[in-house]
Amino acid sequence: MGEERENQSILITGESGAGKTESTKKVIQYLAAIATDTHLPANTPSHSQSPSLTRTGSFSNMPATGLPRNSSFRRNNSHAKNPSMSASTSSLSLTSKGRLGLLERQILQANPILEAFGNAQTQRNNNSSRFGKFIRISFAPDGSISGANIDWYILEKSRVVIRSEAERSFHVFYQLMEAGGSLKDMLLLDGGVEDYEYLNKSRREVDGIDDREEWATLKNALDIVGFSSAEQFDLFRVVAAILHIGNIVISSTRSDDATMPDPSQAERVCHLLGIPVAEFTKAVLRPRVLAGREWVTQARTRQQASDELAALCKTLYEKSFGMLVDRINRALDRPSSKSTFIGVLDIAGFEIFDINGYEQLLINYTNEKLQQFFNHHMFVLEQEEYAREGIEWDYVNFGLDLQPTIDLIETSGNAIGILSLLDEECIMPKATDLTFTNKLHALWATDAQQGEEEHPGRRKYEPSRFEQGFIIHHYAGRVEYRTDGWLEKNKDPLNDNLTRVLASSSEKYIASLFSEYKDSSSSVVSNTFATMGRTRGTKKGAFRTVGQRHKEQLSHLMAQLQATQPHFVRCIVPNTLKKPGRVDVPLVLDQLRCNGVLEGIRIARLGYPNRLPFVEFRQRYEVLTPGVIPRGYMDGRKACLRMVDALELDKSIFRIGTSKIFFKAGVLAELEERRDALLYDVFSRLQAVARMWTARRQMKKVLNRAVAIRTIQRNARLYNDLRDWPWWKLYVNVGSSIVGSYS
Repeated sequence: MGEERENQSILITGESGAGKTESTKKVIQYLAAIATDTHLPANTPSHSQSPSLTRTGSFSNMPATGLPRNSSFRRNNSHAKNPSMSASTSSLSLTSKGRLGLLERQILQANPILEAFGNAQTQRNNNSSRFGKFIRISFAPDGSISGANIDWYILEKSRVVIRSEAERSFHVFYQLMEAGGSLKDMLLLDGGVEDYEYLNKSRREVDGIDDREEWATLKNALDIVGFSSAEQFDLFRVVAAILHIGNIVISSTRSDDATMPDPSQAERVCHLLGIPVAEFTKAVLRPRVLAGREWVTQARTRQQASDELAALCKTLYEKSFGMLVDRINRALDRPSSKSTFIGVLDIAGFEIFDINGYEQLLINYTNEKLQQFFNHHMFVLEQEEYAREGIEWDYVNFGLDLQPTIDLIETSGNAIGILSLLDEECIMPKATDLTFTNKLHALWATDAQQGEEEHPGRRKYEPSRFEQGFIIHHYAGRVEYRTDGWLEKNKDPLNDNLTRVLASSSEKYIASLFSEYKDSSSSVVSNTFATMGRTRGTKKGAFRTVGQRHKEQLSHLMAQLQATQPHFVRCIVPNTLKKPGRVDVPLVLDQLRCNGVLEGIRIARLGYPNRLPFVEFRQRYEVLTPGVIPRGYMDGRKACLRMVDALELDKSIFRIGTSKIFFKAGVLAELEERRDALLYDVFSRLQAVARMWTARRQMKKVLNRAVAIRTIQRNARLYNDLRDWPWWKLYVNVGSSIVGSYS
């Protein structure tokens, strides 16, 4: 990045539980450390250095944005005043000798915050990222960190209300309940995990995770990033409100109308959200709906009211999470027009569970696109460059084109993909999950008509035999998806009566989350699914399904990655037991094969993975061929030909193109060793001459001092001998008198 001024990206991919999140943390820690070590001594001004802070325990009294940066993170003060500092940051500050500035520490401490609110324990991973993030770390021209920005993708918000019995909700719920202390009283949380419906039906503790310790890490991270006490309370206000909503009991009358027999939980929810209890209850049980041109009150059934409360919880958490990321971005943002960035992508890994739903399809679709990007970069672009450079090369088809599977999921037009068909069914009045599944089977599971070209995606699709769903042949294996509840998940409906009530909340934070739903006299706000306003007011934006939003986000991400120089980190699951020191060889080989790593090794051995432009090759290795290239101008290709002849390289290990010279794997490393050995010899002789000169100069000084000392000693002895001689005494007395008489 520093040499070519080109944005870089690091794609950390792998299956769920392979270690992507931990690898991401290590990469960010490394970037922060080397950016800090670049600027020494500490008093040298740079983007990431400023006068040191005397307080490291709390930054709540600092402004929310534009926080100053610190050049000397005092290790002793940090540990004395802030014993809850996370282990990763403490070790990093020790490694970089306590020089991390505030911006670097904020970037590092953003991770514990995102983990608390966006990670959870799953069947395959105790700290699984339930969202994707692309972290861009910007660097100034001098190499210092100049800012950072985080983009997030597809948060699994359904986890707050339902999950497998063997899994947990997001970490922050358990951390707050375990170690919230006085904050729990302020949030009206007077029970334990077992007292809340959204937490007590699944796993409560995880091996190796101390929720109290993680809570201290979270609070410390919030302080360092610059969240004020009020901002922190607003975050936990939403968490507590979700727990209270889960405890609201909805019953039904004989006519199946929903009722709320005990309003105490609703009162707690309304107190935290800053909304009137009566309006909240009415919006849940008897909302107003638009029937033609008239507004009528519609009684909800027990199931409908429960579903709307669950939808409210999911929306609250998702919007609060988005606001949290925006707040972190404001703290890390340092505008700079000349900066380049290194992006680190950490996204949910490929998942195959016993029951796979809509969330797993979106996650696996994302991984399919990323794997296709890897394949295209490694195999297609590599061989296309050989053709451009005129290198003799037989094109190799590695059989890793994933486009048929991607088209099966996302295509639209003549062949309707799964997500496009799902969007279409969402606007059909009598569509159900079963009709959606049957249409999928009719489109993709039947043979092509006579004269019609068969879509390659048909070979990747297979109907389920026993359940309502289908099977997709992904690059990582066959995955069976069940389509129960897909239409509702894709529409993601939300009661517009509730959104209007929340938009007028007396709590500014809650009102800001729903500001887009705020009612006005100039427009009629319709439900989330379709805009049906009858006045000529401000027209609402067109409704977008979850699938449409995810495709747009993914398209934006792929455009960013294609505009960078990518680097790939492949994480491998060693075993399915989550045990250290055990390697399941067939499992590892299967992942290497599916991820394209084995094919990558194959093309690296067949092809020429190392390359240099002619100018760079000549500048770097001309020292190995002195006198071969004459003075004056010479064409770069001819110069390289002379150099490789002088270096006596076998013609089978290199190829010379039109603008670059290509090498087999290991050749450049050998040239580097030869260059290092030559430079070592040159500089060793130079150092020997310099040391000889300094040693001789020092020896001359010693000899001159010895001569001077002997002269002083000889004169001293002569003086001692003359001091008692009578004639010398007479000379001294007479001499002084003679000098006096002359004067």
